[in-house]
Amino acid sequence: MIKAIVFDLDNTLVDFMKMKERAVEAAVKAMIDAGLEIEHSDAIAKINQIYKEQGIEYQKVFDLFLQKHFNNVSLKIMSAGIVAYRKAREAELIPYAHVYPTLIHLTKMGLKLGILSDAPAREAWLRLAYLNLHHIFDEVVTFEDTNERKPNPAPFLAILKKLGCNAYETLMVGDWAERDIVGAKNLGMKTAFARYGDTFDTKEHSADFELKDIKNIIQVINDINTLE
Repeated sequence: MIKAIVFDLDNTLVDFMKMKERAVEAAVKAMIDAGLEIEHSDAIAKINQIYKEQGIEYQKVFDLFLQKHFNNVSLKIMSAGIVAYRKAREAELIPYAHVYPTLIHLTKMGLKLGILSDAPAREAWLRLAYLNLHHIFDEVVTFEDTNERKPNPAPFLAILKKLGCNAYETLMVGDWAERDIVGAKNLGMKTAFARYGDTFDTKEHSADFELKDIKNIIQVINDINTLE
């Protein structure tokens, strides 16, 4: 019987990549308006390259972008970019369709809910708070709790311990097959692939279930618990 559900955060509950893309576009436009001399598409490509090298959560991307390509970190230009980025991020940080009613329904079913994210703790909690989801989840584990990333077993074991559930009693939901699904299956957790959030055009995955919409998880839980 499933007693708990663990969700990945980015691209499982919220369209993180869309948010990131729109926020970077807004930042570049603001920096150009503030006097930065560069083509919009060229700036986007250079910033995305920094994210590729430093990680998508890198917090000083505009500092490095200006220093690396202009040898000058203009506070006027950088501040314009940061403010525009934050405004766009907040505007675009919205959950996928049916997230709120589905999570509420799951809590009414008596299930424990957890978050397992590779994001830095501060950024993960900020996103949860922006989405007004921080009250819904019983436990949250981020990168800083174990200093290991999925599919390493450490973060999975950490969230299971916090939830007080065994692996076989827990369903992991995520969009990244090689990390979310493989890591969970290695510990004996049941798994559901969030097809609706897939940004890798994943052809095959080893998940027990595939979700085309997050609301499908309610039927999955009902089916599992009825059989068991």
